[in-house]
Amino acid sequence: MKTIAVIGLGNIAKRHRQNLKLIYPEATIIALSASGRRPSEKIEFADVLLTNLMSVIESKPELVIVASPAPFHEHHASEFIKRRIPVLIEKPIASEPQSSQRLLELTQEYSAQVMVGYCLRYLSSAIEMKQLLSQNFIGEIYNFTASVGQYLPDWRPNKHYADSVSANESLGGGALLELSHELDYLHWLLGPLELEYAQLRSTKELKLEVEEIADLVLTNQKGTICSLHMDFIQKQPQRECTFIGSKGRLHWDLLANTITHHCSEGTQILCSEPEWDKNQMYLNMVTEFIANIQRGKNSTLSLEDANQTVKLIAQIKHEAVWGVVQ
Repeated sequence: MKTIAVIGLGNIAKRHRQNLKLIYPEATIIALSASGRRPSEKIEFADVLLTNLMSVIESKPELVIVASPAPFHEHHASEFIKRRIPVLIEKPIASEPQSSQRLLELTQEYSAQVMVGYCLRYLSSAIEMKQLLSQNFIGEIYNFTASVGQYLPDWRPNKHYADSVSANESLGGGALLELSHELDYLHWLLGPLELEYAQLRSTKELKLEVEEIADLVLTNQKGTICSLHMDFIQKQPQRECTFIGSKGRLHWDLLANTITHHCSEGTQILCSEPEWDKNQMYLNMVTEFIANIQRGKNSTLSLEDANQTVKLIAQIKHEAVWGVVQ
């Protein structure tokens, strides 16, 4: 590829620009601010800084990565989809189900090549977990529990947390959208999910307008009970889950990148790659999409899954019990 564009100037956009330079060192990398502003500081790993979508389109990019805030994804992606320019949309696909549905339908109408960037599917232990569950390694799955949390003020040290995308509803913030990786990999591993119960809370500590804590009970078509906790308040980051089955238990620590098997015969470590470079997830995700582009593959499976996640989040927000931690 000779010309690639990345929409957005945040941390994830910077990561994508840097990775694209690794994959295509001779390519021209175009950067565009989500708001169209022209920042005074130099934009790292960008060869050209443009200020509007039409200028990007006129540059004839062979790939566009949309890494703007979720409420702007539809606006930024649609013009490229209509021109059949391949687009990778960072997660979530959109902040509202109506927007995600329109993107899905537009992609189908134009037979465009579009992918949604749920990078945790490319974590080495995630791929191993997918294989283990597909092989019924622990038999019938009865229960799943997961917890993900990190103290929001620690996410972006160079910006006050209250000004971040994560903290603002108008920018697609809140634990459900920002931590939607969990809902995505649950769908990927266990199939479509139905909401049974949800409680959303805020705290006096962060005082945000969005949910800081989410506790969910979900089921899949086989009757597996899924308990999921998500938060912005844990001082020590956590991202782990446990599957309980008829033949044993699997504990998956995504931060440590390990899988441990517990059964009647004892305990066994099935996967342990703590030194694995997490950036490889992003590289593998982009290179797989590029390979699909080169093969002319335009499956909408990624978008269909991502659309279901946004619909589920909207349902959770509508039906949840809301409260404030006293």
